[in-house]
Amino acid sequence: MIDFTKLNYLKIGNEKQRIIYEVLTKYKIFDILKKYSPILAGTIPIEIDIEESDLDIICEVKDKVEFEKFLIQAFKDFDLKIEILKINNEKSLVCNFKLEEFPIEIFGQNKPTTQQNAYLHMIAEYKILQEKGEEFKQKIIDLKKQGMKTEHAFGMLLHLENPYEDLLKF
Repeated sequence: MIDFTKLNYLKIGNEKQRIIYEVLTKYKIFDILKKYSPILAGTIPIEIDIEESDLDIICEVKDKVEFEKFLIQAFKDFDLKIEILKINNEKSLVCNFKLEEFPIEIFGQNKPTTQQNAYLHMIAEYKILQEKGEEFKQKIIDLKKQGMKTEHAFGMLLHLENPYEDLLKF
């Protein structure tokens, strides 16, 4: 299985992944976020992204106020939008900005990145895609192009009652 905790797989991925690797490396995004154990999660690593998909970078954040100050300083040259939200009953920090042509979403939660739902869902979805094959993958992409969220697309095709919870069982 691919080690999604490192970015190396992007170097040998599809064209978009290779470009993303170059952009993230050029701006040293993962070096800047290193102490927060960043992982690129979401649809781009598992190649089910659509044109408007953003780069979801998850981070382990113990102090949201300190992290917000850090982001404002580290990315001061970008037009940041930062919010503190409650997601899955947990306070989470979400920071959005644009890096070249790519929308970036940095997501911080007080939980190791490999235990966050974004990572766990991605791993489950990756395993399902490996098992189900290219036709299934294309159906997911088609549903996403129609506006469906990733987990809902998997839920519909796999007949899951609660895709957000049920995907974690794979």
